[in-house]
Amino acid sequence: MKRLMLGNEAIARGAYEAGVGVATAYPGTPSTEITEFAAKYDEIYAEWSPNEKVALEVAIGASFAGARAMVAMKHVGLNVAADPLFTVSYTGVNAGLVIVVADDPGMHSSQNEQDSRYYARASQVPMLEPADSQEALEFVKLAFELSEKYDTPVLIRLTTRVAHSQSIVTLGQRADVPLKEYKKLPNKNVMMPAMARKRHVEVESRMKVLAEAANDLWINRVEMGDTSIGIIASGITYQYAKEALPNASFLKLGMVNPLPRRLIESFASKVRKLYIVEELEPVLEEQIKSWGIPVIGKEIFPVQGELSANMILEKIAGKAPDVRPAQDLPPRPPVMCPGCPHRGIYYVMKKLRLHATGDIGCYTLGALPPLEVIDTCVCMGASVGMAHGMEKARGKDFSRRLVAVIGDSTFIHSGITGLIDIVYNQGASTVVILDNSTTGMTGHQDHPGTGRTIKGEAVPPLNLVNLIKAIGIEHVRVVDPFDLEEVEKVLKEETQREEPSVVIAQRPCALLSKEMKAPMSIDRDACRLCGVCLHLGCPAIEKKSDGMQINQALCNGCGLCVNVCKFSAIRRAGE
Repeated sequence: MKRLMLGNEAIARGAYEAGVGVATAYPGTPSTEITEFAAKYDEIYAEWSPNEKVALEVAIGASFAGARAMVAMKHVGLNVAADPLFTVSYTGVNAGLVIVVADDPGMHSSQNEQDSRYYARASQVPMLEPADSQEALEFVKLAFELSEKYDTPVLIRLTTRVAHSQSIVTLGQRADVPLKEYKKLPNKNVMMPAMARKRHVEVESRMKVLAEAANDLWINRVEMGDTSIGIIASGITYQYAKEALPNASFLKLGMVNPLPRRLIESFASKVRKLYIVEELEPVLEEQIKSWGIPVIGKEIFPVQGELSANMILEKIAGKAPDVRPAQDLPPRPPVMCPGCPHRGIYYVMKKLRLHATGDIGCYTLGALPPLEVIDTCVCMGASVGMAHGMEKARGKDFSRRLVAVIGDSTFIHSGITGLIDIVYNQGASTVVILDNSTTGMTGHQDHPGTGRTIKGEAVPPLNLVNLIKAIGIEHVRVVDPFDLEEVEKVLKEETQREEPSVVIAQRPCALLSKEMKAPMSIDRDACRLCGVCLHLGCPAIEKKSDGMQINQALCNGCGLCVNVCKFSAIRRAGE
């Protein structure tokens, strides 16, 4: 049977067909849907883990116990999981272990543009890179075979275009893969220095064997055409190059670590001019040049952003693409949704002229006009530790004008450790947890605080108040972010304390609400055109040439604008 599938869905299907028993992840675009699709198969145990490190550790445990396991994450999530990654490379596996990482060239939804191929090289783990959905399915199945054959975890690298593009996939049946026997192997699985030294020798030997095997691996293939131009590419860049120069000769690499040196040398000898087409860093180019093979790569291609068929055609063939100029469209900057519970908190914080260390999530949009509250955004959980660092650098007087802002899912992911640090090292920071009852920016996934698993099962929700008090925070306040007077009162009190404190702004994401409210409207006679409602940054509130207006197609009736209007000019439509 054939089906049209996203690359992410095909990865999940590949896991199903490969007989995977355990699939774990922390959501992060562009990888999120992999585990969501995997959770639809009853045969696969799937979970949202608190963070990527835990997700990989759970998958390693499942592998050691004898079940095939897969873990998925975005590229920056691999930073979080790097600790167990480097050591499981030494231990190897029992049942197959596959780690899927989705890079984001162009930074469509990410804070950096790192290249995960460097992790494959640094950790000495083989990496495969599919170019479409069919390959995504097939490469997952192959990855489990390689994992068990060579006693190694295997990385699969996607990029945004492969993860979120659709192509036809031929479906197969699920393999019957029984649990492997669990064996107590301390010399292999306990990485104390004496054992680890021996295992490092095994890793080096394994990579040499894999590098030789890669020369004959079916996913590395030569497509000879016009020998005046030879192109080495993998993943989505192969698709771009093939579209741009269909008559050229190609070496399509399905395994990008280790590289098949003998195959590459043979291909290079058959073409007049050799190009490396790869997005982001010159990972392939540097290795191939180190072998003395003349090749053209980043001399003509950028190290930032995505490539395209038009760019490749222009850079290699010197042909300017025949495309229409971009239309002059109005800008559409990212903005928090109408009814977003974060908006009320930010409105008050700006009124109080507070600084805020920010974090990863929808609430990062608070850095943009007109709210402009968020001063920093580095990585998951960083806001808490950074606020503590600012206090220690500039003193408590500065800290009284500063809060750390973090979401509920992100606090559980890695903010809790920063808060423990504040308590342990006698800090006085105020942390504001924006609890919207979901992992919002990646598409409303559940987490330990929501009381539901990835499969929709009801579980006891994590009680943030009790958790925070348990680590030694005495002052924990829960507020409704739409109660602006209470929010202002609480923020004033908590930021002046000599001890650390936490404010939990608790209201569900507007997109989770099933309640339909009538939209708001503006009484033109009562409106004084003061513009205070515009300070909320709500996309439903518009300033027209003839006065203020609320776009009722956008308004969800949250009523926050009513709270800021001093002239009672805003009321619910129909009232």
